[in-house]
This record gives sequence, structure tokens and C-alpha cells, in this order.
Amino acid sequence: MKALVFNPFSGAAGDMILGCTLDLGADRNTVKELIEASVNVSVDIKEVVKKGIKALDVRINVPDKEPVRTYPELVDAIKAAGLPPKVEASALDTLMKLAEAEASVHGQPDLENLHFHEVGQSDALADIIGSSAAIHSLNCDSIYCTPINVGSGTITCAHGILPVPAPATLEILRRGKFYFRGGTEQKELLTPTGAAILSHFARPVETFPQGRVISIGYGAGDSELAGPNVLQGVLSELDSCLIPDIIEVLETNADDVSGEILGNLFEELLAMGAKDVAILPATMKKGRPAHVIKVIAKPEDTAKLARKIIIETGSLGVRVIPTRHRLMAARWIEKVKFEVGGQIYEAAVKVARDSEGVLLNISAEFEDCKKIAKASGVPVKEVMRKLEETARKLFS
Repeated sequence: MKALVFNPFSGAAGDMILGCTLDLGADRNTVKELIEASVNVSVDIKEVVKKGIKALDVRINVPDKEPVRTYPELVDAIKAAGLPPKVEASALDTLMKLAEAEASVHGQPDLENLHFHEVGQSDALADIIGSSAAIHSLNCDSIYCTPINVGSGTITCAHGILPVPAPATLEILRRGKFYFRGGTEQKELLTPTGAAILSHFARPVETFPQGRVISIGYGAGDSELAGPNVLQGVLSELDSCLIPDIIEVLETNADDVSGEILGNLFEELLAMGAKDVAILPATMKKGRPAHVIKVIAKPEDTAKLARKIIIETGSLGVRVIPTRHRLMAARWIEKVKFEVGGQIYEAAVKVARDSEGVLLNISAEFEDCKKIAKASGVPVKEVMRKLEETARKLFS
């Protein structure tokens, strides 16, 4: 299975994504002509070297003066460009992600009157259309993104001095559930446009999926940093249909601990970042009743979770069992509208697919269903059944 993995160790902007995908093999002339036919810009593409790394630099040349445009005006521009259907759909969804993030940050729910500033110019539109065309032309079965270096410090824009990541960028990261980190460089390394493109196309992963490299591409950024300001992209043939994940298992035996304390510990561990918790009945020496506490955790959370277990149970130690990796399905939450008792409700479902896009499971979020059951008078198990049936029709 062919996969594209973006590795934004030095950030990502629209032109970096475009350069990276062109360097991976998307046809440069075709994409260049499509951009110039769709937007009032000219495109220059050349190879550069950034701190010893050869990369493709894409320059979008725009008119000297451009009016500030509204979201509907940009939508009309994309629709009027006569793009291939898949490219148009991706460009429109990417633009919508930008608009929704901007509207959320500025407290403006009406997208019809939303004005874009920096991200509303022709170069951003060119990046979105060009990146959409280039990515689709690579014909990948799946696309992933490793943790993003967003930079640090502040930036000056139309709204004044803002922190890095910019509020709209941070909102896109939140909605897309992307892993990210700050950098030592006092620069904005992830732009709203770059975040929106990645959010549309890529699924977040913490590490590279296991596979064999087909080709590598680099898109050049504008910044001069201590290291190369490039976006790395890797085309791979994946070995597995599941995503690798690195975990550790914490385990301890606890006797003379009440059920109330164990129940509270269960909730506390999950709130602190445990991936899963299991408490099993056991019999210890001399026939004493006890419990075995097992916790699945990310390695970086192990110490704080072990300390919590010791404080709450009085255990003298916690065993940490390293696991090379586990394989898991990609999972995300979707909101679904469905009918219960003649009324329309909205609830969340967890959708699981393998990296080939095959649907593995759909499960209803219990808390949402419990609230709907209480409001409608319908048994919760019936609410869950209706929700999962509706979701399967939508996502199968």
C-alpha cells in the first residue's frame, strides 16, 4: 500500500507542501499551468540548497496590491477555475477549514461576511490549489503527518502581535487532533494555510508507519534557521494495514485497597493521560484478596502515572513493561445526526479504519447516548443501536 508521510520537523507552509509534493514526483509543468490558469499569479520553481539539503523552492508571484476578500469570494474563485472535481473538492474543504478556524478565533459565526487578510491573498489560494492537485496526482492510498514543529515567539499581522502558533493555526491543530511541539527558533514555522492543507489530507501519527521508502522529497521554506527549513515528504510502501504506536505497560499488585479508592484511581489515571486502565481481581500469598492494576501509557507519561498509583494505593513499586510497539487502527470522532422517537439528535461515534481505508469498527459514544436516552425516554441500548446503524450507512 502506497502512503505519503509528511515530516514537518521544521514546520510547514503552503509553498513548502507544494514544493515537497512536486519534488516527490508530481508533474511540475501541469501543476504550474493549473495554478496560473486558476489564480492571477505566476509561479517560479527552482532547486535550492538549505543547510546542505537539496529542496524544491516554489515562489508564487502576486500583484503588488490585492483587495481583502471575503470567504464567499474565495469560494467563487475556486469554483470558477474549472478544476478537476477532486482537486476542487479538496481546495474548497481546505479553505473551509481556514474560514471556520478564523471565524472561531474572532467570534464571527457568519462565514458569509468573514474577511481574510494574510491567508486570503492569491498566494495562499495558489498554494491550496497547487498542493491539492499535486497530492492527488501522487495517487497515494493514505497520507500521514508526524508531529509538527510550529516554532515559537510572536508574529506581527493585521490583528497586531500574536503568539506562535497563531490562534487560527492552533484552532486548526485542535480540530485535526495533530501532534505538535514548539521549537527553539523564534519564528512562525507552521502557517494557517499549511495547517489547513495538512488537516484536510493527512492523519496525525506520532512516528513513521513501518514500511519501505519509495522516494523522498523536500519543499523549501523561506526562513534561515540553524537547521534546514524544509518540509520532508516520504512516499512509502507500508508493510502493515495498521498504524504502529509505541507504548509501555505499568503493572502493580494492590491489597488492602477499597473499591472506592480503586474506582477513583481508575478515573484519575485516564484523566492524566493513560491510554487504558484495567483492574483485575487476584489472590496473593496467604490467600489475601487483591487486585492487579494494569495501565497502558505513552513512555513520556509513565513516571507521573506510576507516581499516582503509588500515592493512591500505598504500593511500594510499579513494574514498567516496555513494548516495542503495538499495531492499532486509525481512530477519530465524527458527529452524526439521527432520529430517536421522532426527534433529531446529534451524537459522536468513534470510527476506526486501517491505513487502506477499510472500515473496521464504529462505536457510539456512551455519554452522548445516555443524555439522548434521558431526553427521549428511549432505552440507551436502543439509542446506541440507532446511532451506529446511521453511522455505518454514512461511513461504510
